[in-house]
Amino acid sequence: MDSNKLAQTAAALVTEGKGLLAADESTGTIEKRFESVGIESTEESRRAWRELLFTTAGLGRFISGVILFDETIRERASTGKTMVELLTAEGIIPGIKVDRGAHPLAGAEGELVTEGLDGLRARFDEYAALGARFAKWRAELTITERTPSAYAVHVNAQAAGLVPIVEPEVMMEGAHDIRRCFEVTEAVHEALFEELVRQHVVLEGCLLKTNMVLSGKEAARRALPDEVAAESLRCFRRTVPAAVPGIVFLSGGQEDGESVVNLDAIGRLVHRAAAPWPLTFSYGRGLESEPMRVWAGQSANKAAAQVALLHRAELTSRATRGQYAPTAR
Repeated sequence: MDSNKLAQTAAALVTEGKGLLAADESTGTIEKRFESVGIESTEESRRAWRELLFTTAGLGRFISGVILFDETIRERASTGKTMVELLTAEGIIPGIKVDRGAHPLAGAEGELVTEGLDGLRARFDEYAALGARFAKWRAELTITERTPSAYAVHVNAQAAGLVPIVEPEVMMEGAHDIRRCFEVTEAVHEALFEELVRQHVVLEGCLLKTNMVLSGKEAARRALPDEVAAESLRCFRRTVPAAVPGIVFLSGGQEDGESVVNLDAIGRLVHRAAAPWPLTFSYGRGLESEPMRVWAGQSANKAAAQVALLHRAELTSRATRGQYAPTAR
């Protein structure tokens, strides 16, 4: 692999003011989201939804790349163009999700490991031929009094080390406070980058997609945005090598407004205290939920849904610079 080309793509994905749209929901996940707004999940409705997203004029002003699901990268729009061609026409870099979901980890009751290594080399070649320029691998770790174990952290990091965008997600579920989230996120990042170096991954061409350092959803006191920003940046300074060209945040179970307000606090802090890497977003639900509600599976609502998507993308883009204003248009 050309390490210079890899580094150029990674840098382009974290262009200032732009972030990623994570449109890589599995069939099961998008079915649940469709059901919540009264849409039947069929091959055609999924195709129509993704075509709506990718034909939104001007989306490339705020979105640098889109993560696709296996089904999507093979689809064609109603015009006959591939989804990759739609994105490329808007100046957006197409990528692909390559993991195959989380499954129980043998020998670690209640913990998960991400699967999908079988045939990965051949799938990489196929996805590149289909137009993908980056790939994402996600590992899921849950906080309880006894988890995640060191075993689970290291097994998941090893799997993640094979792809350019690595996503070790420390889950929000639970009553843990922000200090506990900091401890777990720190341990996960340390294991991850130790394994990336061991696997000879070119760090200059590898992005980190990670959670913010947050209180658990059921915590007695939820940390405020300024605390989230300070603890997130402190954690990353301790664990993420300066060679990494950027960090992209997942929304990770936060409400739409919460994920943008916290991102805005991070953006303001980063502009006051320079960080060695750009910090931006890689949101799925945080960008898609409002447009999906507006669309409701009806072709007559397509234009209004695209306006909603562009609005969410602009607000989130502003937040990366600490300039979030909820009513900005």
